[in-house]
Formats: sequence, structure tokens, C-alpha cells
Amino acid sequence: MSATATTQPIPTRPKSRVKAASRKLRELGIVGHALASTHHVVMAQIVPMRFCNLSCAYCNEYDKVSEPVPLDEMLRRIDHLARLGTSIITISGGEPLTHPDLDQIIARIRHHGRLAGMITNGYFLMPDRIERLNHAGLDHMQISIDNVQPDEISKKSLKVLDKKLQFLAQYAQFHININSVVGGGIKNPQDALTIGHRALELGFTSTIGIIHDGSGQLKPLGGEERRVYYEMTKLEKKNYSRFNHFQEAIANGEPNDWRCRAGSRYLYICEQGLVHYCSQQRGFPGTPLADYTHADLDREFLTEKTCAPNCTVSCVHQISYIDHWRAPQTRMTDPHGDHSDHTSDLINIEL
Repeated sequence: MSATATTQPIPTRPKSRVKAASRKLRELGIVGHALASTHHVVMAQIVPMRFCNLSCAYCNEYDKVSEPVPLDEMLRRIDHLARLGTSIITISGGEPLTHPDLDQIIARIRHHGRLAGMITNGYFLMPDRIERLNHAGLDHMQISIDNVQPDEISKKSLKVLDKKLQFLAQYAQFHININSVVGGGIKNPQDALTIGHRALELGFTSTIGIIHDGSGQLKPLGGEERRVYYEMTKLEKKNYSRFNHFQEAIANGEPNDWRCRAGSRYLYICEQGLVHYCSQQRGFPGTPLADYTHADLDREFLTEKTCAPNCTVSCVHQISYIDHWRAPQTRMTDPHGDHSDHTSDLINIEL
């Protein structure tokens, strides 16, 4: 598929525009609340399903055996996140669309007035499924597309997913961002540009990510990868590029000087219901979500993470950016040190 590929004109969606305006107002309220107070979670990423239908070579966030987390348990976790004041709850995996009760999980997030997001590979997006997501109240969807043609590294290709993108353009009433990637063994870095242009052509936003190594740490880009990265950043809307400036240092193989607020402003909740700093530091702090309190949020807000300088986990950077100007961190923890027995098996997922 070329960068100039076209489709039939997409019908206008008045209801979608109304929802977009309402969503924007809610997002502005979230930013204002985050600036006014540090005693709540801004974003939580929660896993209802570790299983994934794909097996991308660079990914360490899936398996082929896990069962879905029971709905009642997922609803309890959503309710507790609401009690912690969480503003945005993003569903990830694995592949969340394989969970049989995903719509009810999304509806519970919206029941609490929280912004509901999802990260998916997009394989199961047919018109009827998209309409169900509309009805459930989904606000944001991100699809990561790695290449134009599928290969042994990744099957998340534009060739396979373009029809799904067309369905989204026609039926979705939620915001859609297409994230392309460089690094991590992706064979053709220039594919990111083709994917980015296609996303904009369909009316979506487009971002680019730098694939981290197996522990979420920096992996510098090569010459062609860097060229594509800088060209792609010109396509990003200002509201995205403003929060992705940390990738400049990563592209150049340099560490970032920042205050990671993982465990406080950002939480990652695995399928076992434990709270971790992020998807790449599973095991820290490794506390059951049901036992996580505002005291834990306040402690982790002031805790420096030794993995932070070389971190490439974009969602943590973006959320932490809100508080970059305040509250120097007075404690330190080393996620690369020894792990307690009850969480050591969470550090690396067996693929």
C-alpha cells in the first residue's frame, strides 16, 4: 500500500462531532484538576486479558494461555480506581477485544464519569463491534501499526488493518490515534511515514513511538530510523508533540532528566490485580489494588525511580510531565534490584 492510497469519501458524523466537543471539555477538566491537586491518579492502565491473538517479536506484554479476568473482579477494580480519584482508565492487554465482557467494563468506567480508553491491535474491529464500543461509551482508542506488510516481527500491518481503519472512520464516535513505531527490529522505518499519512487521510491523529528493549529501557535509533522519526514528528498535532518531547533524547541515545510519577499519577494494574509502576517494571510496588490507598499515591509521588533516565514508556512520561515543575523526589527505589518472592514471576512474561 502506498502513502497516497485513497478510499471512498467517509460520511459525515454529526453525532461524533458533538461527542468530540464534549470529550474535549472533559479532557480540559482533567488537566485542570491534575494541576490543582497531586493527590489522585491521573491515568491507570488496566489489563483484563493477558492473552493476545498475535505474537509480535518485540512485545513482552502477552501470553497464549491466560483466561479473561472475571467481570465481577474487573468491576471491583474499576470501582477502586474511581475511589482513588482516577481521571483516565485505559484498557490494555494482551488484546482487550478478546475479553467477552469488555463492553461492560467500558460502561463501568463511564458510569463513574471517567475517561475510557483502549489500546488494541484492531484485528476484531468490524462495524457491529465498533457500534458496541460507541454504545458502551468508549472515548479513545489507540492502534499501533508496525509496518506496511506483515513480517516475522509483527503482523500489525497496514495491509491487514486498512479495512478496519476504514470501518473506524465511518462508524466510530470515539477518538482514534494510530501509533507507528521505529526501532525494535522493524525492518522498514519508512513504513511509519506511510502509516502516519494514511491515519491523517482517514481523519485520525497520528503519533510515532520508539520501541524499547525488553525492560522498557532506551534503545538508540539508527540513521534512517532517526530521519523517519523527525519527519513523523512534523505530522503530529501540537497537543501530542508537546508531551512527546522526551523522545528527542531517546532518538539521540541520551538519558532524560525527569521525575517519574509512576505508582502515583500513573498506575499499571496487571491481570492479577496488582499495582505496578508500568508495563515494563512489573513487580514494583506489586501491591494488590484493593489495598492501594492515597497514602501509597503520596509516597510514590515523592519516590525517584532509578530506571527513569533511560525509560521509553511514553504514557508514564506524558502523565508525569504535568508535575515536572514541582515536588522534588526525596525517596529512591531501584526496580532493577532484588525482587520479593511474591512478585518476581511478574517481571518477565514467558511468551
